[in-house]
Amino acid sequence: MATIPTLPSRDDVLRMARSTTDITGQLLDTAGNITRIAINTLDPRDGSGAEVLRVLRRTTAELAEASASPQAQEAFYRMVDTLTRLGTSGAPLAVHPVSEPAQALLTALGDSLLPVLDAVEPAVEEFAAALGELIEAMSPLMPATAGAAAGALLALTPLLQAAAEVLRDSAPELRRIADALTAALAPLMPLQVTLAERAAAAGAGVARASLPPLADLTEAAAATAKAARPLLVAGEEILVSGLEQLQPVALAVASRAGRVARAAAVRVSAAVSPTAEPGVVVAVTPV
Repeated sequence: MATIPTLPSRDDVLRMARSTTDITGQLLDTAGNITRIAINTLDPRDGSGAEVLRVLRRTTAELAEASASPQAQEAFYRMVDTLTRLGTSGAPLAVHPVSEPAQALLTALGDSLLPVLDAVEPAVEEFAAALGELIEAMSPLMPATAGAAAGALLALTPLLQAAAEVLRDSAPELRRIADALTAALAPLMPLQVTLAERAAAAGAGVARASLPPLADLTEAAAATAKAARPLLVAGEEILVSGLEQLQPVALAVASRAGRVARAAAVRVSAAVSPTAEPGVVVAVTPV
């Protein structure tokens, strides 16, 4: 069994942080010396380029003064300490034995899923395009849906606040319930593990025994479907032809029903709101 690498102690981490801070300070001092050399080299003579070099010299001096302040040094030290802690905490995880099964799992998933993703890529692209068109067509409903969702959230907020307050006040009772459940379920855990192992073994046996007949059944169904394909195509052709023949009849019936409904609406309107002129009868004869 692989041994678990030991993590560095706090003293080692602090020692590394101080060493890194010292190196950072030396680098800052070196940068300051280089800056002073550059200023001395570019020192204006007889007022030539005085404004530019004066601004540059003042900016460099202010930066050097700011970086040399205790606040800046403390900030640098905290930054280096944080980076050191992250490095020392994350590095052992990358080489830890526990990461090897996770890496193997990810590799297996990637090798298994890549052919599947390549196969379903066209269907996924068409589905995404159709879904985008559907969302674009439903865009007028989005504001109303968002308003309804916001109203529902506002209506649920008092209930959630009341539930949180009740649970906060009932913390001792909840603790007692949790302790009671833990005490009751803890002895059952080994039994559940044993039952799960037995169920897994039984399920594996059933799967091994049922897969060959299922494969035979699937092959027989595929052969039957292949043999009955002409009949299915003929049935679909008959159904589509029937629908095409019924389409004019359905359109005529719908048009006739619409005219009758409009005529009835006109008669009802005339009966409810009669015209001012007596003796005028409103009648609509369907064409």
